[in-house]
Amino acid sequence: MTRGLKRYHESKQTHFITFSCYRRLRHLNTPTLRDLFRSSLEQTRFRYEMRIFGYVVMPEHVHILVSEPERETLATAIQSLKLSGAKLAKRPTETDGSSRFWQKRYYDFNVKDHEQFVEKLRYIHRNPVKRGLVEKPEEWEWSSFRHYATGVPDLVEIESEWTAKRRLEVLPEKSPR
Repeated sequence: MTRGLKRYHESKQTHFITFSCYRRLRHLNTPTLRDLFRSSLEQTRFRYEMRIFGYVVMPEHVHILVSEPERETLATAIQSLKLSGAKLAKRPTETDGSSRFWQKRYYDFNVKDHEQFVEKLRYIHRNPVKRGLVEKPEEWEWSSFRHYATGVPDLVEIESEWTAKRRLEVLPEKSPR
């Protein structure tokens, strides 16, 4: 067990979550594998009634900005996400004899205010640029950046002003009494 790791769940705060592939191996190194992970993220969002504010899928790790789920705990939802992502990827046994896909633990930071929220969302969206995978955030397909920039729905439903406006447009009008 990791010493000094403190998690503050059931706080109704937004969480910045990071988890890595086992030994930082590039298990998510193809577009197909990154798309499979995004499908798992959307299924987890729906199943646990979570709000996804932002995400990025990198070749060897993932960042998500997420609410606490309405069903179950955040830890249960993350465990389910990691398990379903690994199953969908159907990874063969590694050369070291290990078939592990993810590191056991994950990093969790409670976002306490709007300033921290914006900081974490920017970090998520700039990560592919910082790592040299692309020159501009909009060039990385496996991120919520394009949704924020254009409002176009993503494979993962992103909780944003765009999404809120679409919800308001489909609400039935109240009839006068």
